[in-house]
Amino acid sequence: MKSQMASRRRSRDPLTRERVLDTAVALADQSGIESLSMRKLAMELGFGAMALYKHVANKEDMLDAMVDVIFNEMALPPTEVPWREAMRRRALSAREVLSRHPWAIGLTDSRMKPGPANLHHHDAVLGCLRRAGFSVALAIHAYSTLDSYIYGFALQEQSLPFDNPDEVGDVAETMLEGFPVDTYPYLAETIVAHLNRADWEFGDEFERGLDLILDGLERLLKD
Repeated sequence: MKSQMASRRRSRDPLTRERVLDTAVALADQSGIESLSMRKLAMELGFGAMALYKHVANKEDMLDAMVDVIFNEMALPPTEVPWREAMRRRALSAREVLSRHPWAIGLTDSRMKPGPANLHHHDAVLGCLRRAGFSVALAIHAYSTLDSYIYGFALQEQSLPFDNPDEVGDVAETMLEGFPVDTYPYLAETIVAHLNRADWEFGDEFERGLDLILDGLERLLKD
């Protein structure tokens, strides 16, 4: 990532909106959205700050456009498969994109001026549900529930005290040190029997939970 940034800094290729946004997203991926400023972005690009304003009106415009970049990376629900499979594929894609761009979790639904990719994504998801027979109200419930789960899981995944499955056992052992097993028997049981398994990965829980939600939506649709 740093070498890519350095090459961009040295490049004197013409400045474009796409190049500004790609660099802004890369900086946010590297250091977080809080550290991103127009001044820092201009320095990374090797231009003066005023040059940016030919391509983005201000920081808010840039954030709107960055969110659109994220939605453009998310797969739309395919139209050639049943709604449940379409929603499943879209959810898996959204989670994967959010894992690459963790800063986007708090921004994707907060913008007052959504871009075309954002609008197209929302319209495609609602369209998939409506064509499947969901009422407007039930489609809203389904969309809200799915996104709450996708974004919530992505946020929880980023907050875990381990970075890979190999570290889970060490974390479990640390938690069990001096642990009052008699006071919290079910929690202790879970840590010992499940979290401490070498083949357990937190990420695998995503698809299990997703299927539970889709099962529920399927029952509602049939009622």
